[in-house]
Amino acid sequence: MEWSIQEIARKAGTTSRTLRHYGERGLLEPSRIGANGYRYYDQAALVRLQRILLLRELGLSLPAIAEVLEGQRDTPAALRTHLLLLEQERERIGRQIEAVRTTLHKTENGEELMAEEVFDGFDHTRYEEEVTERWGRDAYEKGDRWWRSLDAAGKKAFMDEQAGIARAFAQALKDGLAADSDEVQAIAGRQVAWLSTTTTPSREYVIGLGRMYVDDPRFTENYDKHGEGTAVLVRDAMEIYAERNL
Repeated sequence: MEWSIQEIARKAGTTSRTLRHYGERGLLEPSRIGANGYRYYDQAALVRLQRILLLRELGLSLPAIAEVLEGQRDTPAALRTHLLLLEQERERIGRQIEAVRTTLHKTENGEELMAEEVFDGFDHTRYEEEVTERWGRDAYEKGDRWWRSLDAAGKKAFMDEQAGIARAFAQALKDGLAADSDEVQAIAGRQVAWLSTTTTPSREYVIGLGRMYVDDPRFTENYDKHGEGTAVLVRDAMEIYAERNL
């Protein structure tokens, strides 16, 4: 049995663009390409994609995933390792659930809270290494301090603003608006203002970040889940905005 690229993208909760990107990086070759040019994937490809997605969930970069896949030719053994990691993650999430339940119970009953109980299972430094490598230690520490300073409402408002901007870009794409149109440039201005919350965006920073939205599938998926091709519009709009305004 085999599936088309569109079917696999839909079932895996990703995009055709991401799957093609994985193919270009040598991570996930289609089992065959039809006469119509469509890519098709068999069961072995599905298992390999599952491994890729699991490794992405663990925060590995694409080059690191390529090394892991190359070094783990024994698929059942690799899946057993993944299963162990997932079980550990389930245990961590279970601890978080119990921590929140304990906090809720003690708060409602006026009982004293213990720090160990409140933060059991939480890891605020999950992406520390990646951020430090890409933008420097100061950037990580500044962002980490800022994020920790927010209360729950502040964190939700920050993420809701980003989601709203992504939806606005997706709608502009559906409406056929060009990256240099006034409407799209206004959305790009919102994006840069959102980025300004944690840093002072330079022209190079904004252009580089926009390109990363397309080059890094994790960022691409964050935008393309609202409509495939949205990340490309964001990249182009940010570059134009930066050239004009920064």
